[in-house]
Amino acid sequence: MRTRLAVLCSATALAAGALAPAQLAGATPAAAAAAYDWVALGDSYTAGVIPAAGEVFEVPRDGCERTDLSYPQVIDRDLGSLIELTNVSCGAATIEDVTFNAQQPIGRHLPPFSEDPDYPFPPVPPQSEAVNPGTDVVTVGVGGNTLGFAEILFTCLQLGSGTGGVGTPCRDDLSDNIPGRLAKVSKDYDDMLATLHERAPHAKIINVGYPTVIPQDTSKCRYNDLEQFGSITQGDLDWLRDDVLGPLNATIEKAAGEYGDAFVDLAPSTRNHSVCDAGRWVEGLFTRVPDEVAFVHPNAKGHKNAGDQVSTAILHALGVN
Repeated sequence: MRTRLAVLCSATALAAGALAPAQLAGATPAAAAAAYDWVALGDSYTAGVIPAAGEVFEVPRDGCERTDLSYPQVIDRDLGSLIELTNVSCGAATIEDVTFNAQQPIGRHLPPFSEDPDYPFPPVPPQSEAVNPGTDVVTVGVGGNTLGFAEILFTCLQLGSGTGGVGTPCRDDLSDNIPGRLAKVSKDYDDMLATLHERAPHAKIINVGYPTVIPQDTSKCRYNDLEQFGSITQGDLDWLRDDVLGPLNATIEKAAGEYGDAFVDLAPSTRNHSVCDAGRWVEGLFTRVPDEVAFVHPNAKGHKNAGDQVSTAILHALGVN
């Protein structure tokens, strides 16, 4: 299941933004001339992954599917010589993959939906290995895959099939194990932050939450529309929003606060740009049926918005805004 759908949620979050010229105008000449070492860590909401988030630029491909319109790459272009980016984010990454696991990336190998001719890929090192005592700032967006959101979503699709969009079959089946999943996220996230602070004791660590994926008004979501949430019922979408994704962001924010780290909350700025909104910044199961799989990931507009938020946080952390 994870091989087929882990890229789905790799697990929330994210995206690319433009820096207003005025932000750099306030920087001192010395600060503006400095090259700050920034390491971007995370899952597919950081890496980009889907075609709607740009082109994969790694040659040769390593299977992590970092795209040129993902928010780390856009911020890197916008901030220019102010920062030196090392982007090791990777689609399907768990928190443990960031902390200590050598991850085997899946690329775009999502049978039966798509076959990747380069699959399987060699393992990539734990992302934390890119962080060192000289690192000035770390951004990290991860947690959805540890929660198992891909598995949860696929179960909701299966259980909602044939219901006509009525009822809460997924909530009824899975709600009892969500607290345990969130506890796993909390523990792993704490271990990750401890590792990052140990590896880069002077770095500013910025934790990036997941954007709004499901609207407050789920009547906007059309049942059996594969460019939205397919066969997931309206009631289950409400449950996923309030009892799964909302608590996931809250868990990340709480862990960040315990270390005195920054948290970038993407939910407010994306509230009217969910999968089911006309001006969506997150794609549904497909961007285009049947040939462009998206599995609920931010598009280029979503990445730009996240980049606006994250670049502001980076400049604030570095004291140059």
